[in-house]
Amino acid sequence: MPLIEVHVIENVFNAEQKHQMIKRLTDAMVSIEGENMRGVTWVKISEVASGEWGIGGKVLTTEAAILATNKLFELAGTQSTLAKHGLDRHWRNARTHTLHDPVRWKYYSIGNYFLNNIPPPRHPWN
Repeated sequence: MPLIEVHVIENVFNAEQKHQMIKRLTDAMVSIEGENMRGVTWVKISEVASGEWGIGGKVLTTEAAILATNKLFELAGTQSTLAKHGLDRHWRNARTHTLHDPVRWKYYSIGNYFLNNIPPPRHPWN
């Protein structure tokens, strides 16, 4: 049973738009795994109030990119990795983004600042 969770900002989408999201996400699963998925695909749309979410910088966007692409394959199944569906590019894009901007050094710099009061080194990429 695939479960697709979508988090949207509160009061941005009306009921019809949410129904369209549910229908299209279900149709996407059916297009990948076949019609037998229609009755077992769950789509949950949650609204998040303004001010209760945020984007905390490159470190968090890296984690979000990898998590989102991994969830895509986890929910859509192994067939979603086939090039004919065009979903594999999302994972490649996320990995390219994260490898060109190594997060492990950002964690080190943030920790060094908060634990030792040493400012992060200035580089064009941080």
